[in-house]
Amino acid sequence: MTESWRPTDPGTLRFPSGVLVRGRGLRHPLPEGPLPSFGVYLRGRRPPPVEWQSRWLPWPDFWIPRDRVEARALLREALTRAARERVEIACGGGIGRTGTALACMAVLDGVPPEDAVTFVRNQYHPRAVETPWQRRFVLRFRGGNR
Repeated sequence: MTESWRPTDPGTLRFPSGVLVRGRGLRHPLPEGPLPSFGVYLRGRRPPPVEWQSRWLPWPDFWIPRDRVEARALLREALTRAARERVEIACGGGIGRTGTALACMAVLDGVPPEDAVTFVRNQYHPRAVETPWQRRFVLRFRGGNR
C-alpha cells in the first residue's frame, strides 16, 4: 500500500470523503516530492510512458472524452485507488480536461453535479473546466457515490 499525497502537495485536491488526488499539467515539470503510483492521462494522443502504473483516456484538448463510458469507469477506478495510493490526473495544461475530470470525480464522491465545477474551481484551480461543453459534461455526469 502506498501513502496518499499530503494536502499541501502542489495541485492536490481533497474530495469531501477526504480522498486526495493530484491534478497537474504535463507541459510543466514533474513536481518535487513523491511520485504517483497511478496516473490517468487525458490527451488526444497517447502520452509518453511513465515509470508508474498509468492509463490513457483519449480526450482532445478543450473537448470532452471520446468514450464517456470508459471515462466514467476510469475516473471511478482512480477515485477508489486514491483512497490507498497516490493518484494523479493530468492533461497538457492541467486546467480544462484535468479540471473536468476532477469535477466528475467530485460527483462520484457525492458532490451534486451542479456544484462540482465550483467545488473544483475553489479547491484546485479558478479556471478549471474551461469550455461550455466541459461544464455540460459535468452537469450530466452521474454515477452516485463510490
